[in-house]
Amino acid sequence: MATTPEHVDVLIVGAGLSGVDAAYHVQHAFPWRSYAILEMRGASGGTWDLFRYPGIRSDSDMFTLGYRFKPWLGDKAIADGESILAYVRDTAAENGIDKHIRYRHRVVRAEWSSEDARWTVTVDHDGETVIMTANFLFSCSGYYRYDEGYTPEFAGTERFSGPIIHPQHWPGQVDVAGKRVVIIGSGATAVTLGPALVEQGAHVTMLQRSPSYIISMPAEDGLANRARRFLPARAAYALARGKNVALSTLMYQLSQRYPKRMRAWIRGWQERWLPKGYDLDTHFNPSYKPWDQRLCLSPNGDFFRAIRKGDLDLVTDRIDTFTETGLRLESGRDLDADIIITATGLNLIPFGGVELVVDGRKINLPDTMAYKAMMLSEVPNFAYIIGYTNASWTLKADLVCEYVIRLLRHMDAHGYVSATPVRDPSVGTAPFLNFEPGYVLRSLDILPKQGDRAPWKLHMNYLRDLPKLRYGKVADPAMRFERARSSQDSVKTA
Repeated sequence: MATTPEHVDVLIVGAGLSGVDAAYHVQHAFPWRSYAILEMRGASGGTWDLFRYPGIRSDSDMFTLGYRFKPWLGDKAIADGESILAYVRDTAAENGIDKHIRYRHRVVRAEWSSEDARWTVTVDHDGETVIMTANFLFSCSGYYRYDEGYTPEFAGTERFSGPIIHPQHWPGQVDVAGKRVVIIGSGATAVTLGPALVEQGAHVTMLQRSPSYIISMPAEDGLANRARRFLPARAAYALARGKNVALSTLMYQLSQRYPKRMRAWIRGWQERWLPKGYDLDTHFNPSYKPWDQRLCLSPNGDFFRAIRKGDLDLVTDRIDTFTETGLRLESGRDLDADIIITATGLNLIPFGGVELVVDGRKINLPDTMAYKAMMLSEVPNFAYIIGYTNASWTLKADLVCEYVIRLLRHMDAHGYVSATPVRDPSVGTAPFLNFEPGYVLRSLDILPKQGDRAPWKLHMNYLRDLPKLRYGKVADPAMRFERARSSQDSVKTA
């Protein structure tokens, strides 16, 4: 006997940092609206529950990575993963959001019907198919695959006698004391892992194909900690958040406008942090401009301190093959290792790999264009969160959530049942992300496009997005609103 699918007003996909943010905004703005959160894994927290490698921490300050509505009260601005996970889960519990999470529910397919003005969502729950319907679909699943990290094909891996570990799949406790550990990679994960493993007694060699920009940053925010003595928690948090937004925006803009000067400044800082005569030209001289990829942070200079103490070696070379005892490099040098860690990046998968279908037509993501970097052309009642590449993820997540609330209020006020971004054929196209790390470049052909002008152009600038998404008009010529089919035809703006 067929049963009627469960219906909710808003269906949120993902119970990580973004999903909890979205749920808070929905229930705070519309306490009468029903919503559910579908989480493919067995626990909430997303990234901060998945990654368990030593030293896992934020690569942004917590006054901007934290939610706008919930002050970060920890002492450290650069927080460890366990503290961030507790912050996300505490937020969910305090607001009753955790009661709306359905675990081990993986969204497979979402079909929009214009006639019914709703999504029909196919979900896999422990091997069984569950069908749900929703008026609005909100993807908060991030942009990378949780089940598989990226590892290049290296020759001879089967010959190596020790363990080869990808940080995304860290196997619980790993005894590294007294061991020679080689970390392959030069990004934020490698820069985090190196000092953490040194603290556990390992001698670490970080093998990089090409250098990254690495800078030291205080683990604690002096202004924030002082402000807490004199101001209420929310005021102190807002002050620290505003200061850090301004500083990060300034640093990014200087990097874009004056890359040679910024490169020289970073080099000057590194000369002070590293041993005298250290070979910066080989190991700290990236081929790209500052902020073409994310800067790697070293809290309190832990990365540079490990180098000064002789516990962490930096090698810039390419791998020829794995050997029984380690790695042979293209230069002919052998690196001996007891453990090899492949900190080689992520695999991207937009919207958790959900298949989107609109009125029977399968949506091919590269054929779509991103509207305000949060919706897709010709896809009704669908929004997603992808954070900034040059600032804290949550800054963008908060703005997107606020915009979705304003959009839903606008639809309620005018009796609309759907909102669809409609692409102007004259708008030129560009890659979705103007960003150069390998995980992005490998995946551009599966991502939507961005346009050459507003509202289709992506701005990695919180201060530019803030007035538009928080206060700007919801109705514009690129958005088509529709009332129920039985009442009247569609209208393009309100």
